[in-house]
Amino acid sequence: MNTDFERLTLPIDGAFTISRGSKTEVETVVVRVSDDAGQTGVGAAAPDPHYGETVDTVCAVLPDLLAVVADVDDPLALDRIERRLRETVRDNPAARAAVSIACHDLATRRLGVPLYRHFGLDAERAPPTSYTVPIDDPDAMGEQAADAVANGYEILKVKLGADRDRERMEAVRAAAPDATIRVDANEAWTPHEAVAKSDWLADLGVEFVEQPVPAENPAGLRQVHERSALPIAADESCVTLPDVPAVADRADIVNLKLMKCGGVREAVRMVHAARAHGLEVMLGCMVESTASIAAACHLAPLVDHVDLDGALLLAEDAYEGPTYDGGTLTVPDRPGTGVRPV
Repeated sequence: MNTDFERLTLPIDGAFTISRGSKTEVETVVVRVSDDAGQTGVGAAAPDPHYGETVDTVCAVLPDLLAVVADVDDPLALDRIERRLRETVRDNPAARAAVSIACHDLATRRLGVPLYRHFGLDAERAPPTSYTVPIDDPDAMGEQAADAVANGYEILKVKLGADRDRERMEAVRAAAPDATIRVDANEAWTPHEAVAKSDWLADLGVEFVEQPVPAENPAGLRQVHERSALPIAADESCVTLPDVPAVADRADIVNLKLMKCGGVREAVRMVHAARAHGLEVMLGCMVESTASIAAACHLAPLVDHVDLDGALLLAEDAYEGPTYDGGTLTVPDRPGTGVRPV
């Protein structure tokens, strides 16, 4: 098999701000894996420095990862490929995910079926995606919420974790009185703050709170889970498969991302592990290209909640694939992930 990769910089539509900082563009690394018949699978990495990964580290390890694919030399040997990828590079999950996605795309193109059918899933059971409202001044956040609702998004994910959290949230609720709202603090609060804020967030009709405290404070997350007025979702506290049982007594929901866990099949294993521990599952993403997010879209029928709007936040993308009618997700009914260049 033939392989190659390239770096791309994609502009964000405006600025994307969370409690940890702000950005106006994202860097991604697109991976292509081709067979001798001329079929090509496409994947991409959306590395997050918060997890110790950058485009430079992705590009540094991809030659070793792609050498695994060439050595296996069988695009249908997906379990073997993912296992060998983990053995070759322990860290760099986004880099491994990019290769995993490209191999799954190629394998299902060869089989002539969409990726969701490879897993026997019902595409019509995919939950609607939320639409993210990043941190901004309260009026601007209210305007973004109103625009999202006007465009058919009935579920909003509101980023908090800066000053004036309550004022921001009240502005969003006033602008979107009927929307389902989820709050993501991205580790910004202390346990005491999180419990106190959960009371007025519940009064504002918030559905649940995601990652209220730092992942390095598991006891604090348990404290919030036990005392919060709202259900708690774990994101930064749930990165890989062993984290699922570890957070089962301190969260109600886990947010799984291919860029965190390192592969399509590993994400499926995490879904089943979460179910076994009585947890609800959300499938999330970074701000990322359709080249990487499409594979997660095919897995959406497995989960309870979907936050797969990362490509919608871009001003332009190099690839197209799954589409959204408001929050309703539709995956292409063509072989593979359905991704193709714009």
